[in-house]
Amino acid sequence: MNTYSVLRKKIRDKSAVITVVGLGYVGLPIALEFCKKGYKVFGLDNNTRRIKKLKDGISYIDDISTEDVKKINKKKNFSATTNAGVLKLSDVIIVCVPTPLRKIKEPDISYIIDASRSMRKQMRPGQLIIVESTTYPGTTREVILPELEKSGLRLGEDFYLAFSPERIDPGNPKYSLTNIPKIIGGMDEKDTELGKFLYSRIIDKVVGVSSTEAAEVTKLLENTFRIVNIGLINEFAILCNKLGIDVWEVIRAADTKPFGFMPFYPGPGIGGHCIPADPMYLSWKARKVGFETKMIDIAAKTNRKIPNYVVKRAVNILKKGKKDVRRAKVLIIGAAYKKDVNDLRESPALDIIKDLMKRGIKVQYHDNHVPYLKIHDIKMRSRKLTVELLKKQDFVIVVTDHSYLDYKKIAGNSKLILDTRNVFWKNKIKGENIIKL
Repeated sequence: MNTYSVLRKKIRDKSAVITVVGLGYVGLPIALEFCKKGYKVFGLDNNTRRIKKLKDGISYIDDISTEDVKKINKKKNFSATTNAGVLKLSDVIIVCVPTPLRKIKEPDISYIIDASRSMRKQMRPGQLIIVESTTYPGTTREVILPELEKSGLRLGEDFYLAFSPERIDPGNPKYSLTNIPKIIGGMDEKDTELGKFLYSRIIDKVVGVSSTEAAEVTKLLENTFRIVNIGLINEFAILCNKLGIDVWEVIRAADTKPFGFMPFYPGPGIGGHCIPADPMYLSWKARKVGFETKMIDIAAKTNRKIPNYVVKRAVNILKKGKKDVRRAKVLIIGAAYKKDVNDLRESPALDIIKDLMKRGIKVQYHDNHVPYLKIHDIKMRSRKLTVELLKKQDFVIVVTDHSYLDYKKIAGNSKLILDTRNVFWKNKIKGENIIKL
């Protein structure tokens, strides 16, 4: 029986051993889902603090409860480890390592390269390797495959290779790993079919595409669509403010059209790994082939300016109230990049806080999901959101619209509020002290 048939049989009868490399917000849910289905799973990560927490039955990700981790530990089919030797024991390896941008906005695939080298050293015949880390088109074929082939094993005979872009949306109560359709593209049809067969064990719908490149660029298109439209609506919001028009009312009106329009909403800036970073991967790759992605670059530039625009709006409002800006007290509500998560990656709140501090403004923040900030020049702890704290502030800026917040209390006890999320309107709260972005 050939390796393809053996792998397929192992996946079917759940004797396949699976290792997930990288136990972040993408890798950990995948690992636990396969465990729930009865597979033996290793979680491989070089972060010793993560490994210790998992062994102690503690979750560090909002979408995974500590109770979920404790249940998996009791089943005894999940092992968290820093030992790369588990790769040799594995029939399936799923790579979910970070792919950040460098300061010069170029891709940093060093984690992918390190993972590829680790796999190459431990490879044996009969393995399926799937990469989920977002990257530029061509990475799987041009970077990962050559490294794996240094093992002397042959693609399509000894091992199989595919790319499947992650689509996790942290904090989304409606869509989770299992009900978001999964895209997968292999080096050839066998790789794709094996990957589809594997993911169909845990995901409702799996869609195959013709190549790893098609799968890689699908993810980039999804987030390019978002960055361009967010950039457009942020620019539109600035224009509407200058024209004295409520941009939120305009969006609601436009959304009544049953075709040809999809609502996007302005905000304090974009955050997370995906939207700020993914389109830059595509822009970088485009330059390599002599093409300029003008819309992506303009949208990215527009979005990067929004945190500074928020600060300028706040400063101008304070000046109109004849307040000495350098003596002003400002409270930032929400530090995470989106509601109901603890994720700080690329959060616009960080840029807003730094900008305010540079202007000599006394800044404090509140966020129950983020108890402290220790990033770059920012070192502070979240303040308890009391009536007394609110009344002491000259200005409050709502950056992240967490569900737990008491917006009536905020509105009733704050002198001035800049609402960057239109959350007070959503909660049917009005007040002369509430100013929309």
